[in-house]
Amino acid sequence: MILPIVAYGTPVLKQKAAFIDSEHPGLNDLISNMFDTMYYAHGVGLAAPQVGQSLRLFIIDATPFAEDEPALQGIKKVFINAEIIEETGTEWKFNEGCLSIPTVREDVERKPVIRIKYQNEHFIHFEETFDGILARVIQHEYDHIEGVLFTDRLSQLRRTLLRGKLQEISKGKVKADYRMKFPLFRR
Repeated sequence: MILPIVAYGTPVLKQKAAFIDSEHPGLNDLISNMFDTMYYAHGVGLAAPQVGQSLRLFIIDATPFAEDEPALQGIKKVFINAEIIEETGTEWKFNEGCLSIPTVREDVERKPVIRIKYQNEHFIHFEETFDGILARVIQHEYDHIEGVLFTDRLSQLRRTLLRGKLQEISKGKVKADYRMKFPLFRR
């Protein structure tokens, strides 16, 4: 089932998400619905807060980047209760966007290598190192469960310049090719 994606300005996007236990009701359905929603919206990642759930859950599928990095073909993962334990290397800029902030893309600096602890959808524990584009996708989605948006990583000047556009998004004055919920939408 395709879920609506909540837009910039929705309070859940700024909250640190709650940990999940293996008995969480409807978790498998939520994960399945998140994949359906992400694919429908042509995303490469989606976090539970983006569908209105303040849970430490995000999903990724890096396959769209496989044309440039063949090793990313078929990299599809579920991250539950993730914790980035290390970020290393010299920060590099990459143009990012977000399904909760349609039409806005900006260069964001991030470290190129991360080490992360997480559980998969079967609650098996992992500790892995990721680099490059894959690390960036994971960092972006991880930020969502920490209540951080990519716009928070921009300079004060860039945020000021984007303020009007972000307010318009909150009001629903934006075109997206997928279902959204807007916190300030008025009919």
